[in-house]
Amino acid sequence: MKGFLEDANYSIGLLDEGATLADVIDNCIYEHTHTGKRAFYVGDLGKLVKKNMQWQNVMAPIKPFYPVKCNSTPGVLEILGTLGIGFACSNKSEMALVQDLGISPENIIYTNPCKQASQIKYAAKIGINIMTCDNDTELKKIARSHPNAKLLLHIATEDISADEEMNMKFGTTLKNCRHLMECAKEFGIQIVGVKFHVSSNCKELQTYIHAISDARCVFDMAEEFGFKMNMLDIGGGFTGSELQLEEVNRVIRPLLDVYFPKESGVNVIAEPGCYYVSSAFTLAVNIIAKKTVEYDKLLPSGVEQTRNDEPVFTYYINDGVYGSFASKLSEKLNTTPEVHKKYKEDEPLFASSLWGPSCDELDQIVENCLLPELSVGDWLIFDNMGSGTLGEQSTFNDYQRPLIYYMISFGDWDEMQDAGITSDTLMKNFFFVPSCIQLSSEDRFSTAA
Repeated sequence: MKGFLEDANYSIGLLDEGATLADVIDNCIYEHTHTGKRAFYVGDLGKLVKKNMQWQNVMAPIKPFYPVKCNSTPGVLEILGTLGIGFACSNKSEMALVQDLGISPENIIYTNPCKQASQIKYAAKIGINIMTCDNDTELKKIARSHPNAKLLLHIATEDISADEEMNMKFGTTLKNCRHLMECAKEFGIQIVGVKFHVSSNCKELQTYIHAISDARCVFDMAEEFGFKMNMLDIGGGFTGSELQLEEVNRVIRPLLDVYFPKESGVNVIAEPGCYYVSSAFTLAVNIIAKKTVEYDKLLPSGVEQTRNDEPVFTYYINDGVYGSFASKLSEKLNTTPEVHKKYKEDEPLFASSLWGPSCDELDQIVENCLLPELSVGDWLIFDNMGSGTLGEQSTFNDYQRPLIYYMISFGDWDEMQDAGITSDTLMKNFFFVPSCIQLSSEDRFSTAA
């Protein structure tokens, strides 16, 4: 992925007040229908700006460090870099991408819990010192490969809910923190702070209270060893909802004021990823095959089929879990398909399922949903597809990565200029898109493949 930013010939459509995201999607579908029905994204970069303003209004002075693995497309990284956001990288490729943006090493943290020695050495070479650690084996590896590293001890959180047992996959215990500090002293490695992470699936905000209290205990413990601690990383888990953001802030603010007040000199950071990019990207996919199957309880729970002889449809689309829906392998799909073509309100809906193009039994996108009868060549739209879908993707079954069309409204662009957060790099990528959009294959509306 190194050099992706320099090599990518991408551009950003600047929409006038009469043009909308729906117009862009309509015209892209029109273009693809005539040139080859390839899946594509439309990214509204203005939403990144709005999310950052929301973060500053609610969560300041907590500084965001964006996890690059969430969405590493050049338009996103350029905008976030211009906004002054830090970056959390999980491997060498991501560090190289961010380095190409000209981001200062002080604004980059290396967060992979299981680092390769060669990549630790690469971080040392380019001056990235802050990294996370949760066990003595990792600490010794870091000491050998990067003696100037500054560690954040990653502590475990007790994320308990009715349908989820305690998650201790990553993170160390308070008891083991003392042992890690002893090891750090022995190997001459600095420990400068604490990190924890609360899953976005966690419904109990009390988890933050316990985690911040535990972090304070680690800071106190560090004083005994002579470590000068100055950073607290409260991790990610921010869904993108302003309500969730305000609820988290309401819970953590009093504790931060007591345990880590401004005069303590501790910088509090976070790793919002999905928060920034999820709602900014919409995916359009094309139906490439269709089957009629027997009724087999495919209807969503609580919905009754009016006639037992109604057909049940299986549709195959030109993107799947080996591409843009990769997150479906480990979590539920956080979006529902919308039919692009117009259909009557009283048109009958049928039990349907959606599958990717691989013909693999794992490549199921939607198990059951209600859709009007569709045909091969019709388009489906998925919103909230910006997180976990636009990084490195599989080449399984000759998978072709979707094109990406970036856009931003004049209003959002004006806000960026008023805030002084534009750059020459972004300016050279912009072009005007009138309200009456008519794209052709020669048009410059886009693409990063």
